[in-house]
Amino acid sequence: MDEANLEDKLNELVKEFGDVSDPQHRKLAQLAQQAQANRKKLEKSINSLQESLDYLRVCIKYQVFDLEATRRENEYLRKLLEDNNQ
Repeated sequence: MDEANLEDKLNELVKEFGDVSDPQHRKLAQLAQQAQANRKKLEKSINSLQESLDYLRVCIKYQVFDLEATRRENEYLRKLLEDNNQ
């Protein structure tokens, strides 16, 4: 079941149970609302985690790039030192 379908079903349950005065139905309505709220909260957490992972990937790529550039620069400087010593 995809997200849109799940959300539609939860909304239908909330609407269906929203106007009932029976305590058991009221409890089901509260549970449906709670499930919907928890789902939205989970979705926000997943999105936040995805953004953090994307940022971490960019940081790691930059660190690898910087490390490679530093290695190239060190090789170049060592070669210059060796040429000056000879």
